[in-house]
Amino acid sequence: MKKGLLITRWLDTVSIQGILCSLMTAGLMTISSLAQAQTASTFPTKPIKIVVGFAPGGGSDFIARIVAQKLTQQLGQTVFVENRPGAGGNLGAEIALKAPGDGYTLFLAATSYTVNANLYKLSFDPLKDITPIARLASGPFIIATNPNLPIPNLKALVDLAKKEPGKLGYASAGSGSITHVATEYFLTTADIDVLHVPYKGTSPALTDTISGQVQFIFGTVASTLPHVQSGKLNALAVTTAQRLEALPKVPTVMESGYPNFDVSVWHGLIGPKGIPSDIVLKINEAVRTALNDPLMAQQLASDGLTASSDSPEEFGALIAQEVSRWGALVKARGITLK
Repeated sequence: MKKGLLITRWLDTVSIQGILCSLMTAGLMTISSLAQAQTASTFPTKPIKIVVGFAPGGGSDFIARIVAQKLTQQLGQTVFVENRPGAGGNLGAEIALKAPGDGYTLFLAATSYTVNANLYKLSFDPLKDITPIARLASGPFIIATNPNLPIPNLKALVDLAKKEPGKLGYASAGSGSITHVATEYFLTTADIDVLHVPYKGTSPALTDTISGQVQFIFGTVASTLPHVQSGKLNALAVTTAQRLEALPKVPTVMESGYPNFDVSVWHGLIGPKGIPSDIVLKINEAVRTALNDPLMAQQLASDGLTASSDSPEEFGALIAQEVSRWGALVKARGITLK
């Protein structure tokens, strides 16, 4: 009898312990959920890092730093830039996209990110492993030639290339660079055969275009506009649908006879997958507010860029569209990194 009573009491004790464990587990889950909710509502509670996949001083670094300064003001926490150059920007992307998806590590993606997705063997999925946050700005390439060449406009360049296939040359910042791929896209559109001359960077490519060693270049506004304004280069067209405010008399490629041609150089913020949607929206709204600042617009305009107002969904759609477009071109033209 006493033995049965002991067993009953033991079972009662076990049951009570089980109930207590269940209550504690439920309580911990509730606390965890509340902590997550508080994290989302009070974000950020510590500094935010923007990883840039290129060295300091370039166009990507310029945009990242002015945006970081504005976001620091908007979010009330320090937003700083960390440069991790290498592998065409892929090293920085890998570091950023393998960080926790909490919104505290972001990556400054550029157009080249969507090109690299089709040229490099990556350790991450460029679409599935990201959280799109906000496009920051975009601008055109300037198609420019040496002013001593008898090429007054884009039509004349195409006509000459068709008359002498394979004899004209264009400079790029390197095989697989966005300047290389964007130019090949135009060659496909115009159906012309032109020799590709890759360089190790934009500066030597511009130097040889200015000297006449090569006939033309697709250059970014920041690097090319000063040479156009000084008369060292002749601007034939810009590659976006809208003309460049700094060169109002220079037509677009669309206006020059290719109505479906629209290529821009863009930059935006992405993060690792899994960032909570409310944190994404908070950063996106802070970016939009920052970009609406007239001083910010002026700073971007100095680099030939126009502020964007994309939602995270719109920016994600752009990234997917660009990965697809450049992938088709890379395959059709047989573009490689060599």
